[in-house]
Amino acid sequence: METLSNAEKSEEASPSSACPICKGAGFVHPLLPSGKPDYSRTVPCSCTLPEREKEHQSRLRKYSGLEAKLLKNMTFDNFDWKRGNLTQKQRYSLKYAFDAALDFAKSPENWLVFQGVNGCGKTHLAAAIANYRLKAGELVKFVVVPDFLDHLRSSFSPESAVSYDRLFEEVKNAPLLILDDLGKQSTTPWAQEKLYQIINHRYNHQLPTVVTTNCTTDEIDPPLSSRLVDPKISNFLTLLAPHYRTDATLSRKKTPPPEKAAKLNR
Repeated sequence: METLSNAEKSEEASPSSACPICKGAGFVHPLLPSGKPDYSRTVPCSCTLPEREKEHQSRLRKYSGLEAKLLKNMTFDNFDWKRGNLTQKQRYSLKYAFDAALDFAKSPENWLVFQGVNGCGKTHLAAAIANYRLKAGELVKFVVVPDFLDHLRSSFSPESAVSYDRLFEEVKNAPLLILDDLGKQSTTPWAQEKLYQIINHRYNHQLPTVVTTNCTTDEIDPPLSSRLVDPKISNFLTLLAPHYRTDATLSRKKTPPPEKAAKLNR
């Protein structure tokens, strides 16, 4: 679209103007087919694009639930699937999960479920997917299941800043939903019902969803687990790696301190 500044175009922009096009106004008038400015309409000036993009990313980040510094920093670039002290089978399961997560991030379709012990890398991969989509300017909702249910309960309070209906619908219909730590929530009938409503809705509408859990399918409520493992919609992956801190501890034990290493090399 051709545009003109909010004032008639002059031979030379004002020296004090922040932008030679809009002269600091932040908006311009689009041009009519005749080439004259349409003073009945305004559009943002191109000089505001960086700031608008920054604001857009900020809104996406706030909506996503990925405002915590740790989650923000979880990316594919810093995921280490070659972790030390892993067996070949454990390392292969991490690499396979990494590749599946990256493919999903590029084109979110159906469901991706990561199952494994605490600290094996499930949340890192889930957050990496979310950060990848955010960087692409796409909407994503990341919720830690126990925290989400607590927020949902608190939304019944008159003092709540967000209504129950708005919060529930926001999660249920998110373009891409990531449910972290499924199975760690309280197993009250109310909690099970809310989770079932969300998961069943997304299952029926085949909405892109990522789930992480450290529970076996036998430990998850059958109406939920049956959907998580359905091969028609879900790619269920088990990460065999142990807690990453275990790797670090073993590495330290296997690497002698400098002074001891020096003695061993004498």
